[in-house]
Amino acid sequence: MPPPLKIGDVTARLPVIQGGMGVGISMEGLATAVAKAGGIGVLAAVLIGLEEKDFAAKPQEATYRALAKQIKNVKKAVPDGVVGVNIMVALQDYETMVKTAASAGADLIISGAGLPLKLPGMIPEGCNTKLVPIVSSGRAATILCRRWQGHFERLPDAIVVEGPKAGGHLGFHAEDLDKPEFQIENLVPEVIEAVKPFREKYNAPIPVIAAGGIYTGEDIYRFIKMGAAGVQMGTRFVATHECDASDKFKQAYLNAGRDDVTIIKSPVGMPGRALKGEFLDKINSGKKIPKKCVYKCIATCHYPETPYCISMSLVNAKRGNLDAGFVFCGENVWRVNKIVSVQELIDELVEGYKEAASKE
Repeated sequence: MPPPLKIGDVTARLPVIQGGMGVGISMEGLATAVAKAGGIGVLAAVLIGLEEKDFAAKPQEATYRALAKQIKNVKKAVPDGVVGVNIMVALQDYETMVKTAASAGADLIISGAGLPLKLPGMIPEGCNTKLVPIVSSGRAATILCRRWQGHFERLPDAIVVEGPKAGGHLGFHAEDLDKPEFQIENLVPEVIEAVKPFREKYNAPIPVIAAGGIYTGEDIYRFIKMGAAGVQMGTRFVATHECDASDKFKQAYLNAGRDDVTIIKSPVGMPGRALKGEFLDKINSGKKIPKKCVYKCIATCHYPETPYCISMSLVNAKRGNLDAGFVFCGENVWRVNKIVSVQELIDELVEGYKEAASKE
């Protein structure tokens, strides 16, 4: 069997974190199912309130309320499960999101789209939320550990290292995505080595979790043999019945071929991996210009210079209106050929892991 994943005093039965996918792709439906199956279910905080009745009028207020409510709902449904929240550093209201998640009882906060150098100082007193930054290099891991230890006298409870085959926004320059030194197989040992001095000096475990392009149980076995404590997976969990995206969104995954995956230049200033479609074709031809900034969500989005509102397009895609939005995906999306339950997916991953282990 795959080993459990221990992050501080929180333990998941399986070493699998379901990636936090916004906008509205990983909400309480998916997170609850993953937690029940023994993995770590993760809510994506950005605009999680989009199904609240007052979302259009008060998006921020609806989002904070929904975030707290959904954390509590998952905890109630799976009392012995583990629930995390993915919160992007680039959010305008990052600190409010962090405080909301911690106060609502999130077991852990996973934070990327920028280096969360100030994250420990945002956790309200008395909260036991574990902090899991996302990095894309050993250097970033070293900088973050030094800063946290020096300013807050604490270290990350775990670190996710995400490679360039991930879906959505990527922590690399577009021209670096295919370079060998940036592939996850090389980044995992690099980050493990980077945190080693902090582990030894402060007697801190700092488990390293591999992410980006991981697809099978054999992949999970390979990275655990490499020294990772677990993996984070996003694309596989979109193709589940419990995923909170619309059926049309999921169908886009089923229809995707290798040539349908593209790298876009996101308005938030990062490259992103997405599926080609009519909306992106219009963007590329210069036909889309936002009339207003609806959500004011991303600090690095420079409205009105941006060619489109990424949040609005992702909300539209989540709801199945793919003519007015686009679908983020991982590089391996073309391998998806059916929609299964979360439990079926987990069972498949466990069997794949066991089969790979038996060959050793």
